[in-house]
Amino acid sequence: MSDVILTVACRDREGIVAKVAGFLADRGFTIRDSQQFGDIETGLFFMRVHAAMGRRFDIDELRTEFGAAVGDVLGARWAVHDPGRRHRMLVMVSRQGHCLNDLLHRVRTGSMPAEIVAVVSNHEDFRELVDWHAIPFHHVPVTAATKGAAEDELRKLISAYDADSVVLARYMQILSDSLCRELAGRAINIHHSLLPSFKGARPYAQAHARGVKVIGATAHYVTADLDEGPIIEQDFTRVDHMHSASDLSAIGRDLEALALARAVTAHAEHRVLMNGSRTVVFR
Repeated sequence: MSDVILTVACRDREGIVAKVAGFLADRGFTIRDSQQFGDIETGLFFMRVHAAMGRRFDIDELRTEFGAAVGDVLGARWAVHDPGRRHRMLVMVSRQGHCLNDLLHRVRTGSMPAEIVAVVSNHEDFRELVDWHAIPFHHVPVTAATKGAAEDELRKLISAYDADSVVLARYMQILSDSLCRELAGRAINIHHSLLPSFKGARPYAQAHARGVKVIGATAHYVTADLDEGPIIEQDFTRVDHMHSASDLSAIGRDLEALALARAVTAHAEHRVLMNGSRTVVFR
């Protein structure tokens, strides 16, 4: 079978589902999975369809036909994806390796529909780990004086590796506004969900001192508004007085790794559609 994934986001109107389904049926596709959502608040409609047919087809030709027959007619943001093509991600990390290690394991075991094409870090700490996985490692140090040059090097690496997305797996440098705009909808970040209450160093120690009862993690798209991009995934757990600051930190690391993995997987499977400052995430 030859598969395809279609995504559509447009103003809600009658007949959208019929139009997409009819387009696929006319070309011999069978719909394997279809999800849609009409947002009453914004008046927008979102759809993801996974379809297949019993013969090979030219995906570029299908894109041209879909745009002319459906996408342009609806004035939609649309895309035609090949689910057989593995998503290519460039991972960035600093000195906390739990999210990187989790992503490396998931990719290596095939539990994540993606490949890590390179790892970029402003420190050398994880070179040996990344080398063991036979993935290119690039040390790109960042200082206030070299930040612009470092981001230019990052741009070159993203292009050289033909990366579909950039995953900030606890990368502790703030990207410039211009780079955030260039990577809009393509860069995913993870952070603890204690923000904005506990900023800066040792957030779990701060949270422990205040006696928090819930901790969690948030994965979101990167924007120029620090840690405020459209949320893709979150996870949390309840804690109590029995948990030390070290306990909270350990639990937080697990939640961060899990939330990031779910977000990256959803993004790689084309299940995330932008809805203004929010996202629609099909399961």
